[in-house]
Amino acid sequence: MRIVGLLLAAGLGSRYDPSGRSLKLLQPVTSGPQAGLPIAQAAARTLAAAGIRCFAVVRPLDDPHQTELHALLRSEGCEFVVCEQAAAGMGASLACGVRATEDADGWIVALGDMPMIAPATVIRVVAALRAGHTAVAPTWQGRRGHPVGFAAACREELLHLQGDHGARDVLAAHPPHLIDVDDPGILTDIDHS
Repeated sequence: MRIVGLLLAAGLGSRYDPSGRSLKLLQPVTSGPQAGLPIAQAAARTLAAAGIRCFAVVRPLDDPHQTELHALLRSEGCEFVVCEQAAAGMGASLACGVRATEDADGWIVALGDMPMIAPATVIRVVAALRAGHTAVAPTWQGRRGHPVGFAAACREELLHLQGDHGARDVLAAHPPHLIDVDDPGILTDIDHS
């Protein structure tokens, strides 16, 4: 079963820095085993730890921040999907990533600004997809988090995503198999940590 990782790294990070002078994904992780690494690099490294082929969904090289981000993600072995419609929101970025990897049997969708997830969590989500679940998500203390896995049965719905609410509607149509993990990182959003 060919499962690929999609690291969504095309956001502007405007909640993190409304001025737009810095790119959130290039800021250092402040704690944990990957402290000091840029946020996106740490998130990419965690996704790659599952032993799957990883694609970073990124913006075009339209400013120096993007050049640096692309170089960091390339250093972690990510292949690139450039999303020209990234400004339309996370749904558009996810659809773009799925379109570029349409022949996959499943996708692990990770967010570039969530670097605190344990590699073991990603491995368990991959294993649950390989076990035949249509959608998979980890939970910690009863709260659902990231990364989320989708099987090929969700392909058409993922391809039609738009806007900024990601795959919520797909998860509503395909309630995920939940995996209880001892990993608060599945909920740690850098904007609110």
